[in-house]
Amino acid sequence: MPYRTNEDLPPSVRRHLPGHAQSIFREAFNNAFAQHFNDAAREERAFRIAWGAVKRSYERLGHQWVPRRAYR
Repeated sequence: MPYRTNEDLPPSVRRHLPGHAQSIFREAFNNAFAQHFNDAAREERAFRIAWGAVKRSYERLGHQWVPRRAYR
């Protein structure tokens, strides 16, 4: 199911990601969910794509997700 706002995201996503990363997750999830409308596993696929989008801009350091450094 698509998410209208970051507050609609699953608690596990809201708890772990900063606000900007939540927005990246939500937008990627919604786009993937819409594009894979004929796929029986579309929600699972959308979650994978959304986490991949977050990981392109953020990295996990310890228990926190922080923006990736530009020089990497």
